[in-house]
Amino acid sequence: MTRSDIIATLAVRFPHLTPKDAAISVKEILDAIGHSLAKGDRFEIRGFGSFGLNYHPARTGRNPKSGEAVLVAPKYVPHFKAGKAMRERVGASDQAKPIRQIA
Repeated sequence: MTRSDIIATLAVRFPHLTPKDAAISVKEILDAIGHSLAKGDRFEIRGFGSFGLNYHPARTGRNPKSGEAVLVAPKYVPHFKAGKAMRERVGASDQAKPIRQIA
């Protein structure tokens, strides 16, 4: 599901919302998540999950073309952890199939 799919679903489900109002609502929610993460805070939606940051320390990587060792700087990467209710809902779904098998 894409951002435009979410907007269309909101506009259909809540007829008093115009597609423009639904788009503004979705944008504000996603902006709030982004601003929260940018400040280093955690963003939690009860029953759905939480967004946070995971720290990846500096490491030595390799340039795949030349094989040369390259220092990869430390960084924070966004991370989503599904809440218990969401995990149970997805696990019970008939549609829940692995996207790819890990060997």
